[in-house]
Amino acid sequence: MAMALRCFRHLHSLLYSPLAMMRRLPQAPAGCPALLLEGCRQCVHQVLLTRQLATKKAKGKGQTQAKVNINAALVEDIINLEATNEDMQAVVEALKEDFNRNVSVRTSPGALDHIIVVTKDGKFPLNQLGQISLKSPQLIIVNMTNFPESTAAAMKAIRESGMNLNPEVDGTLIRVPIPKVTREHRESLAKLAKQSTNKSKDALRKVRSKSMSQVKKFKSKVSEDTIWLLEKQIQQMADNAAAEMDKLLAAKTKELLG
Repeated sequence: MAMALRCFRHLHSLLYSPLAMMRRLPQAPAGCPALLLEGCRQCVHQVLLTRQLATKKAKGKGQTQAKVNINAALVEDIINLEATNEDMQAVVEALKEDFNRNVSVRTSPGALDHIIVVTKDGKFPLNQLGQISLKSPQLIIVNMTNFPESTAAAMKAIRESGMNLNPEVDGTLIRVPIPKVTREHRESLAKLAKQSTNKSKDALRKVRSKSMSQVKKFKSKVSEDTIWLLEKQIQQMADNAAAEMDKLLAAKTKELLG
């Protein structure tokens, strides 16, 4: 009885100590039988995981699903949840950058920087081959003096960039008139924004699938509950990232179409 009480007090301190949530399970108190120790450790492990479940739910209709927030330190041997979340957020940030660079009613010199030019020596961003400057609000100049042999290839890349640009060549200078912002052009940009969002969601799904596969490798080593919680956590992070993308798309569509 004395040993059982000692183990119970030890379990209580694990569950309610903030530090216990940040470190691996400690050893059992002296005198704890091996059988009791194993049961104690398994119980603590499961409780520490399940305590992370948010229990607050909406009542009645529209009841929301419980959110999962697993302590990453407890499952670091299975998967790095922080790295998974960073990979998902990187996809979101890439979509933001794409919107700023390619889906804007205001064309800027920076919008041409990452247009890829195919030359006989390989593929290069336009800003590595030419000097790009804004001559006026209606005209961008690309100076190809340093690589004159790539002028034709740069012209082709600008024309086929999908940005509705029609460049004109003048020696080693490429003049890029900025088109008027028509309703048709705005609708074209809105479609491009939708396509970019769908591609980003495909990339997000790949990150999620890779993480799910990593977790499934441990099915024979950890409990089913642990696997379930991890899968829920990964899906939750993916859903949050997808929701951010939807908000970005909605904001961009409103900006373009009003």
